[in-house]
Order: sequence, then C-alpha cells, then structure tokens
Amino acid sequence: MHALPALAFALLLMSTAPIAAPAQGRAPIDAAAPGGLVVVIENKPQREAALDLRALNNPLVSGVALQIHWSDLEPAQGKPDWSRLDQLFAAAEASKKWVQLLIFPGFFSPAWALEGVGTESFPIQYGPGKGTLLSLPMPWNESYLNRWSGFLRLLSARYAKSPAFRVIAADGPTSVSAEMTLPGKPADMKKWRDHAYTPRRYIGAWQKIFQIYGADFPLQYISLSVGSGLDLNDKGRRDPREGKRTRQAVIDMAMSLLGRRFVLQNSDLHANPQTQLPATEFVMGYSGRVITGLQMRTSAKNASEAMGVPGDPPLALRKSIDKGMQANAAGYRINYLEIYEPDVLDEAMQPVLRYGASLFTR
Repeated sequence: MHALPALAFALLLMSTAPIAAPAQGRAPIDAAAPGGLVVVIENKPQREAALDLRALNNPLVSGVALQIHWSDLEPAQGKPDWSRLDQLFAAAEASKKWVQLLIFPGFFSPAWALEGVGTESFPIQYGPGKGTLLSLPMPWNESYLNRWSGFLRLLSARYAKSPAFRVIAADGPTSVSAEMTLPGKPADMKKWRDHAYTPRRYIGAWQKIFQIYGADFPLQYISLSVGSGLDLNDKGRRDPREGKRTRQAVIDMAMSLLGRRFVLQNSDLHANPQTQLPATEFVMGYSGRVITGLQMRTSAKNASEAMGVPGDPPLALRKSIDKGMQANAAGYRINYLEIYEPDVLDEAMQPVLRYGASLFTR
C-alpha cells in the first residue's frame, strides 16, 4: 500500500469504518453515494476522434460510466494521454453528472506492461472481438500488477480531487472488462493449471488491488463487478463449487478493506426469460448492506432480442428496468442503473427513461 498524506489517511479510516445496521425498513443514507440512471459510454478510438458526450445533456441521467482500455490511455509507460478523460471530466462537471471509470487492463494492457510478464493466449470470452486470441497476463503477476499500480497513481494524481469523480472500478486480476471474470471453458483449464492457478493466488491478487485502490482513491467509491473464480481448487482439481467460494472470498475481503466505500455491481441485466440471472439477483440481494448497481447487458436499441423482447426496443428496456429495480427480500433496491448510450440518445426511449428515473425518487 502506498503512503498516504495525513488528511487522506484520516478520510480513508473514516470511509472504512464499519457500517451500522440500518433501522428497520431503511437503508444507510449517504448523500455522496452513486445513484440514479447512468449512461454507459464506450471509447471508440478507431471510429471517433473524441468522446461523444451528448448523452450527458439528458436531464434524466445522473451519472456517466466510461469504458476505456488501459492501452488507449498509456500507450507509452509514464506518458499517459489524458485527452479523453479531460474531456469527460470537463463535461461531467459542467453538466453536474457523477463519473464512474471502467478502465480495462487484462487483455487490453499496453504492450510495454506485458514485457517480461507471464502471459497466456486465450480467446476473448464476450463483447467486441469475441473469440479473438489475445495475450492475458497472469492475474497475480507481480510485475503486471506493479505496472498497473503505477498507472493508477498517475490517474489519481490527475483526477482524484475532481468533484465529479465518484466511482472507479477495481480492475487488474481481470480479463476482458471490469468484471471479475477469467476465461473458463474446459480448453482453458489446462492452461490455468500449467500456470499454477490457485484460488489462493487469485484472491491474493485481489487483496493487493483493493489495498492499492483504497490508498490511491480515498475520496472515491470502489466498485467490483461480479463474475466468479475458476472452478479449480488449490490442488488444481476441478471443483464446481470453487468458483462461487472464490467470488465470496473476494467480496468479503473488499467489504472488510473498503467498508462503506465498497460498491457491488453486476453488468448483465436483461429481461430475456430464457436466460437465468443468478449473478444479477446475487448483487440485488446485497442492496441495503452495501451500495449496489446494475448495468444492462447491451443496448436495447441495437440488440432488443438479447434484452428479451425482439423487435421492440422500448419494451425490452422497460422490462429490463423492471427486473433490475425489484426490491430484494429485505425490501431494498439497487442504488444505480447503467444504460448504454444508444438507448439514452434515442428519442423513442425517453418515456422509458423517465419511468426509470422516477423509480429512484419514490
């Protein structure tokens, strides 16, 4: 963990204090907590000269979450290109929106960060480029994590004091996104065994990451987007229960280290009745205990079938919102809901967005 100035250290101690049990029927209240509808913007450097931030002008939106690759921010070591983040924070501050940064290392680490690092080739599991073979650094590799930590220090020095900067995703022992997912098909398991994967090593990498984030971003909430660990035990044997045990160990550790600054998120919300949502419901079950958020699986405008209602994007989005905004068994709902930019910009979606935003004010 990095050394902290006295004031930052005091803030960190305050932010990691245990959360008092809420009164019956009421969740803990924190005016600075992330909340409301959030627009998800994807950085597309091959197609766009700058970020398209028109969605921040929508008054129904409370926050903005940017998905961007580490390799696009620091192509040369120690020489980051902040142009897009500068643009984002300026627009967010002007429009009074809060910011979540979703910066993807893993498959999308710059080439210099992988020099001398143990890597393995895996196909991208999902999202853009699905199936493409790329080099993935081992999640626990010390050189890789130290280089990622160096970038985080630069990021903190530039933006940590921005009034708009509210949430940063904890990444590092990750692969294709901010989710704690690793390639886990049967063909991948031999590769993980060859690299001596164990739940202990993986959990240890997350412990280091939470300590780094807790120190470098003392004024921010820190989100973890759930997936699961691999179904390999510490002896390298298949165990169908191990992935969930590993996930729980990582979450418990984050709650212990980060306290009330911890945010639990899932990024696969949809209304398709043919697909179960165990991870989504798992996160919803934590509402009232920690800050929780859900992100749509994709844009309903661009993929209404994947969202559960073929041919009717507004209805697909409405049903997905209804699914994500259900109260859990304790009567609590999620704090924020992330919707992709095409849906926020689409005129036909505005009544659905108004409905979604109204659920956070009741």
